[in-house]
Amino acid sequence: MKNYPVMYSNTYTTPSDTKGFLSSRLPSLFFYPSMAKIAFCANREAKLGKSSDQAWVKASLYIIKALEKVGVSLSFENLSAFTELNTPCVFIGNHMSTLETFALPAIIQPHKPVTFVVKSSLLKYPFFGDLMASRNPIAVDRTNPREDLKKVLTEGCEKLAQGKSVIVFPQSTRSTEFDHAKFNSIGVKLAKKAGVPIVPLALKTDSWGHSKLGKEFGPIDISKKVHFAFGTPVMAEGNGKEAHASVCNFIESSLEKWKK
Repeated sequence: MKNYPVMYSNTYTTPSDTKGFLSSRLPSLFFYPSMAKIAFCANREAKLGKSSDQAWVKASLYIIKALEKVGVSLSFENLSAFTELNTPCVFIGNHMSTLETFALPAIIQPHKPVTFVVKSSLLKYPFFGDLMASRNPIAVDRTNPREDLKKVLTEGCEKLAQGKSVIVFPQSTRSTEFDHAKFNSIGVKLAKKAGVPIVPLALKTDSWGHSKLGKEFGPIDISKKVHFAFGTPVMAEGNGKEAHASVCNFIESSLEKWKK
């Protein structure tokens, strides 16, 4: 796993020879059993108190490899935006699917200790709830915005002061469309209070679809390429509106570029 290029390159694109002949014709059928096995094993270790940063990265890499094997092509751009920072940071990105939650640890954790702001309900999910809880995320209920903001600012500043970066998805829910109006400034407020850089994160992960039963595990569509791009770090100054606009503009321009 040490030589897997996702972890150490500034950019990465899935090689064309990674997909299996049969699995790429039935991607959902082949991917989900593999994903369930990986998640179950990692979650079991976490439940037993044996989780570690290395185990988290390893499980994340296995998920990426499982996606590639069924024919999903992934692209990661400009990792140096955060790997060259000598401080922790706040990653602020759009949220499309379950894929980014599974994939981002493999991209970021080898370079910077990191955790997520997550819905508290995710910590109770089978297969990965215990694993997520073992990462000491900032868990919010999303029923009281004022209380959520207070918790994110308090716990987020503590984690950043300890050298741990924080990933924030400010949208109220996962969506394949980016709505500027629904993209709140909680991540900008955290970065400003902690005095750390913001790293914009644009992603397109609709290859992992939504199902009628929920947004976690929908059909895998290998015709849709997965993109992750990190933007130039910015500092939140004044009221933070300029930094917030910069993040939104980066996400919007990236999504527009990926449509072509």
